[in-house]
This record gives sequence, structure tokens and C-alpha cells, in this order.
Amino acid sequence: MKKTFRLMALVAMTAGLAFSSCDRDEPVNPIPDNPTPVNPVDPDPEDPTAEWVDLGLPSGLLWATCNLGASSPEGYGDYYAWGETETKSYYDWSNYRYCNGSEDQLTKYCTNPDYGYNGFTDDLTTLQDMDDAATHALGNGTRTPTMAEWDELEDNTTSTWTTMNGVKGRKFIAANGKSLFLPAAGDRSDGEFNNAGLYGPYWSSSLLSYAPLAACYFSITPDGQSMGGRSRCIGFSVRAVRQN
Repeated sequence: MKKTFRLMALVAMTAGLAFSSCDRDEPVNPIPDNPTPVNPVDPDPEDPTAEWVDLGLPSGLLWATCNLGASSPEGYGDYYAWGETETKSYYDWSNYRYCNGSEDQLTKYCTNPDYGYNGFTDDLTTLQDMDDAATHALGNGTRTPTMAEWDELEDNTTSTWTTMNGVKGRKFIAANGKSLFLPAAGDRSDGEFNNAGLYGPYWSSSLLSYAPLAACYFSITPDGQSMGGRSRCIGFSVRAVRQN
């Protein structure tokens, strides 16, 4: 299995906790300071359709050509907290769907009583359809990829940092000649829009099970791609998948 840039983009949580990677133990690659967003492309929320690309992956999985909420491959699209299906203007634990106001008061997707409301646990580690933004927007059979499926994408493609119609991102090219472009769309935290043009974090449907205030994500930067865990309340991009 190739390890092109399999570094964990380790990020400290609100409570000052730092998490190791989702099944990774490599060192941290810090996220750069906020730039001014460069050439963002407005999404088209009236178009709930998505086109799909067959990269010839072993699983047969098809990947959407656009971010959820975008109308072109380079469009940034919408941003979602993990387990939420609607966008919002402010991303924080104070308005996160599945907690009572803080990261140690979780009410769903909790494997550790230290993080659950009154010791709550349910041992759910993968998004259910009702909480999956891709399923909610595009219908049954469409979903957010698991961490293993992001891993499959990386292992069966080569990637390069490039620009598409003025938007920076990473292009993944498969052996069958087909490709997938992921824009560096940044994230939304609190009321801020961060790091557009410098990195692009994408949610998986997988919980960081030993520290369930975080979920696993796949991130692109000019240096490569990485996998890690980040606070569930932050707004990341979603790229949908479905079976062929």
C-alpha cells in the first residue's frame, strides 16, 4: 500500500485535546494560517443532482464529480458538521445537533462514557442514513465515504496539486485514465471561513471511536493528502459516493 503523504493532520480540540490519526500514527503536519479565499466558486443549491466517475476501483465505487452543494468540480459547495444534514452560518458545539452544548455531552455516536451526556454511549461508529448529508441531499444509495473508501481512493490513484478554472486543489488520476478533482475548499469554524486555497478537508462517515468528539476526515494540501480526526462540530466539505 503506498504511503504518498499519509501524515495525520492532527488538530487540537476545543478542550485542548490532541488526537492521533484514524488508524495512523505518523507525526502532525500543521494547517497553515488563514489566507484570503482565492477564486471560490458559488454552489448551486437548486441542483440536487450529481454526476459520477468510475475510477476502476476494486470496490466498484463511483465518486461524485462535485462537492455536495456545488455545480462544478471546482466548486467549493456547502459545509457540514459531521452528522448534520443542513448548512448553517456558525459551526460550534453550542449549536451542534448531537450534544448538549459541549464536546463531552454527546447524545449520539458516542463510544466512551467520558464524552456522553450523563455517561451516554450507543457504540455507533458510522453515520446512519438519517444523519448523512449526502444521503439526505441525493437520495438512498448515495452516502458519505467511509475512511476505508478514502484510503482505497488514495491507494488506487496518483495525485497532483493543480488549478482548475482558477481554483486550487488536488487531482486524483486512476489507472483507467479517469480523474477526480477535489478543491481546496477550507473549512468553517465558529463564524469563520478558513484556509480556502490552502487545504481541503473532507468528512468520512467514520467516527474516531476512541475519542468520539471527533470524526475521521481526508485532507488535501499542496504537499499531498492525509487522514486524521477533527472535532465533529466543524464545517467540512462532503464528496458523495455510491455503488456502481
